[in-house]
Amino acid sequence: MSAADGAGRAAGGAPGPGARVLVITPTYNEAESLPVTLARLRAAQPAADVLVVDDGSPDGTGALADSLAAADGAVHVLHRPGKSGLGAAYTAGFTWGLQRGYDVLVEMDADGSHAPEQLGSLLAAVGAGGSGGADLALGSRWVPGGRVVDWPLGRQLLSRGGNTWARWAMGVPLRDATGGFRAYRARALRAVDLASVRSEGYCFQLDLAARVVRAGLVVVEVPITFSERAAGASKMSRAIVAEALWRTTVWGAQRRAGQLVRLVRADRGRVRRRAGLPR
Repeated sequence: MSAADGAGRAAGGAPGPGARVLVITPTYNEAESLPVTLARLRAAQPAADVLVVDDGSPDGTGALADSLAAADGAVHVLHRPGKSGLGAAYTAGFTWGLQRGYDVLVEMDADGSHAPEQLGSLLAAVGAGGSGGADLALGSRWVPGGRVVDWPLGRQLLSRGGNTWARWAMGVPLRDATGGFRAYRARALRAVDLASVRSEGYCFQLDLAARVVRAGLVVVEVPITFSERAAGASKMSRAIVAEALWRTTVWGAQRRAGQLVRLVRADRGRVRRRAGLPR
């Protein structure tokens, strides 16, 4: 069962106020924005730990993250040898956090587009603030109360259109399944077989959200304000958009084919029963 409007049923055993929270922040050339983002995050959620996953940033982001971690025991750094994609970075971060027993694992960009001050709403939705109990809380730009700041109309239409296509093709009742500001309960990540995830970018976000829904877990969308990055260069590319369109179309076709096979089998079963034949 899932709920796209934030009104999902409470899930049993939700993390309580003492839940261990890990905020995972992938970086590649984010030396300018990372210190500001981490300072805001530590002020907004002082009880949360942070894992910076750096993909060998040539601008020295990794070394900067190490210095920030040396000054703050709640900040950790995972170095990877080179840029190999957002999905792989988050998978590495999730694995690191699950191995260390964190109860809630959060995705958050380092570029300032996700406001750390809004993280409390996501944590409350998964029960880390003592209420709620969803398995996945999505920070949503496209539900009532959500909005974007400093995005051109074309970018908004691309995001809205992509999410509409994903809902239709994949049957996932979410209005912002491609967003990257989200909080997972640990059990949700254990249920989705992270080792089998090969998607990247928007596809990675959609893929994981769809897996949580199909696992029968609870997904809610929490309105957020999304701002264009304050510094650095966007990692968005035509290749990322093309991958999202292609994979979503393939996944949708596979879903429709599966539905057709089930209908044919059910129809054959009815015919055989009427004829008194064994199934």
